[in-house]
Amino acid sequence: MKAFVIHEPSQTSTDNDDDDDCTMGNPLDNGKLITDVPIPTIPSPTYALIQILRAGICNTDLEILQGYMGFTGTLGHEFVGNVVALHDDVSSDVREKWMGKRVCGDINLGCCNNSITQNDNTTTSAANNFNYCGVCNDSLGYNSNHSQMSRNHCPNRTVLGILNQDGTFCEYMLLPIRNLHHVPANVPDEIAVFAEPLAAACRVVEQGLVHFRYDDNAAGSATRGGDRVAILGDGKLGLCVAEILGREYLRCCLNKGGDCIKKTPPPPILFGKHKHKLDLVKESGVQTHLVSSCYGDEKQEQISPNHMNQYDVVIDATGNPNGLSLSMSLCRPMGKLVLKSTCASGVKGFHSAPIVIDELMVVGSRCGPIDVALDLLEDNSTEASENDGIPPLRMEKYITRTFPLSEVREALEFAALKSTMKVQLVMTGG
Repeated sequence: MKAFVIHEPSQTSTDNDDDDDCTMGNPLDNGKLITDVPIPTIPSPTYALIQILRAGICNTDLEILQGYMGFTGTLGHEFVGNVVALHDDVSSDVREKWMGKRVCGDINLGCCNNSITQNDNTTTSAANNFNYCGVCNDSLGYNSNHSQMSRNHCPNRTVLGILNQDGTFCEYMLLPIRNLHHVPANVPDEIAVFAEPLAAACRVVEQGLVHFRYDDNAAGSATRGGDRVAILGDGKLGLCVAEILGREYLRCCLNKGGDCIKKTPPPPILFGKHKHKLDLVKESGVQTHLVSSCYGDEKQEQISPNHMNQYDVVIDATGNPNGLSLSMSLCRPMGKLVLKSTCASGVKGFHSAPIVIDELMVVGSRCGPIDVALDLLEDNSTEASENDGIPPLRMEKYITRTFPLSEVREALEFAALKSTMKVQLVMTGG
């Protein structure tokens, strides 16, 4: 089969000077399209063989090519595919549930991925005797408060196309059955690929980091104003966060009516560098401003008093290591600073004093609920949205171009251009 493989991690890291853009050069030479990679063999009944239909290229893939995580193996983690084979020893129930089905998947593989989900009733004896880490033991003990820890934070985890696990830029790959999610029939392949980045955006809500209304009484009516939210970065991830939080704002505030309206915070604001990108989310429920409006001088050295310390929650999705400094300036004392960016390069001249002095809560936010993202993509018809006033989620507008797998190098180069939004690889016939 064909696969785009990184044989040696790059020793070159390039500072981004723009959101979600990377300067590509020699790092790309560390990866190569191999045409005779063996199709993976299913190692146990807990795994499925998936034929990849489409894969998305995101900024993390570009960062990995520049040395992030020191990764070697098949690149990529956003995908939709078909389950084409299961182990001979799986039960008939599991075979019926998954064989031939179209799926997306969680990208983290932890200790608990040695078992199949409990309701499948197919956990093998080898899996039952597996020595799970403490994080996964909490999850498998069915403490619902800890299930997210196992999904994201097993200390023994591998990560699809990022850490010690071959990824999606190939024709076939393995993934634990526990990681799989059925793709609804009315969600086409090109839209299903967005499940993983949308899930990462949904993670901010899942973590309970943003509250647009506070119901502090038994009647469930708003008793105090919600959070003022700023999102920095109009790259692919920043736009996904805006799509999710804008709709969360509309859901929480505008449909409540009555006294809630008096206590409604202003809509979340997306700050970015490109008007044409900001325009993509103008119907989502967010306000948009050029990031230059955050400054009070032409040299962009002084933060405008209109934005200085004005936001309860600031989400940094710039993909730019220097975006952290601006994020800290916008966040109010004792506010929340949410980090969504991963960068191969560090933050030059970073000082933590403002975090300590202003007692900021700094929270990382990573992978989110794939099932929730797929539900949002399924509930995408105009008819469904008209019933609750929430605009439909039209992710197709973000697809700039598709490439066959045979042109993966050209696709990666194109994905690194500042004018590019989302690039997808089509595997069939590629």
